[in-house]
Amino acid sequence: MTGGLRKGLTSYGDAGFSLFLRKAFIKAMGYSESALDRPIVGITNTASDFNPCHGNMPDLIEAVKRGVMLAGGLPMVFPTISIGESFAHPTSMFLRNLMSMDTEEMIRAQPMDSVVLIGGCDKTLPAQVMALASANLPGIVLPTGSMVVGHYRGQLLGACTDCRRFWAEHRAGAIGNSEIEEISGRLVPSVGTCMVMGTASTMACLLEAMGLSLPMSATAPATHADRRRIAESTGRCAAELALSGQPKPCDLINQASVRNAMIVLQAIGGSTNGLIHLTAIAGRAGIPVDLALFDRLGREVPVLVNLKPSGAHYMEHFHHAGGMPALLRQLAPLLDLSAPTIAGARLADVLSQAEEIPGQDVIRPLTAPLSPHGAMAVLHGNLAPDSAVIKQSAASPHLMRHTGRAVVFDSVEDMTTRIDLPDLDVQPEDILLLRNAGPKGAPGMPEAGYLPIPRKLARQGVRDMVRISDARMSGTAFGTIVLHIAPEAAIGGPLAVVQTGDRIALDVEARRLDLLIDDAELARRLAAWKQAPPHRKPPRRGYARLFENSVLQANQGCDFDFLRGDGGTRKDF
Repeated sequence: MTGGLRKGLTSYGDAGFSLFLRKAFIKAMGYSESALDRPIVGITNTASDFNPCHGNMPDLIEAVKRGVMLAGGLPMVFPTISIGESFAHPTSMFLRNLMSMDTEEMIRAQPMDSVVLIGGCDKTLPAQVMALASANLPGIVLPTGSMVVGHYRGQLLGACTDCRRFWAEHRAGAIGNSEIEEISGRLVPSVGTCMVMGTASTMACLLEAMGLSLPMSATAPATHADRRRIAESTGRCAAELALSGQPKPCDLINQASVRNAMIVLQAIGGSTNGLIHLTAIAGRAGIPVDLALFDRLGREVPVLVNLKPSGAHYMEHFHHAGGMPALLRQLAPLLDLSAPTIAGARLADVLSQAEEIPGQDVIRPLTAPLSPHGAMAVLHGNLAPDSAVIKQSAASPHLMRHTGRAVVFDSVEDMTTRIDLPDLDVQPEDILLLRNAGPKGAPGMPEAGYLPIPRKLARQGVRDMVRISDARMSGTAFGTIVLHIAPEAAIGGPLAVVQTGDRIALDVEARRLDLLIDDAELARRLAAWKQAPPHRKPPRRGYARLFENSVLQANQGCDFDFLRGDGGTRKDF
């Protein structure tokens, strides 16, 4: 196969002229013939002034380039879309598939023999690996790394679990305006991703477990020298991939690695978003994610990583405790250790090199877990025919089996308008229900599943209630919150016909979520909804229209229907 500058020549009807023209123009950048004769390693640049998670991108790119050149390759940096979680409208999830398409097409369009994907913020790593699986070009992932911890009045702080904790106290009137402003300046003390086990950290851990990044890549803080050294080693590995052409992404994204990732997701107390993203990544490689298996693993795999929001520590502490290799060694009896990794070793070789840190309390052994069950449970019932998810490791034990009266909000806007009204008819034992916040309903499935406690209850000391929705929740969040209800309300799922005052039963041990009305009444309501569904004006143009027409439900990864299962089979690459 033709590689380097000869790869994927622009079509002018004369291949010789195409190569001549390409070389003529690239020489304007000052490259020598010797440099242009080397294998090419593409390096994604997802830097953006709107994305502080990627604030160390220039340093990482330079370190990767150094590694590529030391190994005899030619590094070529190219830009792609960057998604900053708190700056993306309407939601970052709405833009994930767009970033995936952009990254895939830039990989296909430009001559490169391998690629380094540098990303961190919640949706960027999933988007990049979805693209990599579809393009099926040899590639390696480099997370940007987590920020270091903050400090406030003797407390360690972590974005954004402590953001939510302090904001809840502010809503309850326990923290005033000047203090909350002071706290906002302490929560995020450096560039990098959230330093708790949020979505960014979760995805970095899963991808390392799947062999798509080098050992310790998931946990090294963004500002540490370790992160730059890992970046240099990543560049070296990418140059070796460019020369050998192996392994391909779809050699690494297989049944064994996906199951290993599910085990890790349960064991780290990972983000519920991680299940959606893992499903989308696996789907690009043609591998279905079995939610029944994932739930079964939730009963068998305990939480071992003592990090917020499920535990007490932060990502830098996880790194100093031995990182993912040390965790994988604890999980060894449960994992498929024959799974390959990007550096050519097997997973068994990675964990055999894990560092032993005496006295650490971040990575627990199987015999003394943080929690006896995994992070998540998958629910079913007449309110969630296809599935729903709860992060049980961050929920209140006394609410895991609960029956209450529904207080219904028809949209995020409706919730925002009414949640703090003094005359809102709500009691602590009620169940807050948000609908029309799913993939199509919002659109983009916002992280609105963390419904705030109504202010009048918060000021009475209420800190948790059962909350259910077809939305998502940040991996940094906590509480007894049922998410990802499928099918969503906007397409006529049962959530669409719940009425305020209906009673709902949640039983996590039984894996049930049920609306307590008889089947005939439920059928009558659904038939009436389908005859006259609430008016929702569909988008007329652009990416919004593509999203509306093509996005799948949460249990299918929220990918576009036409992007699944390609696995590099396109003939134009």
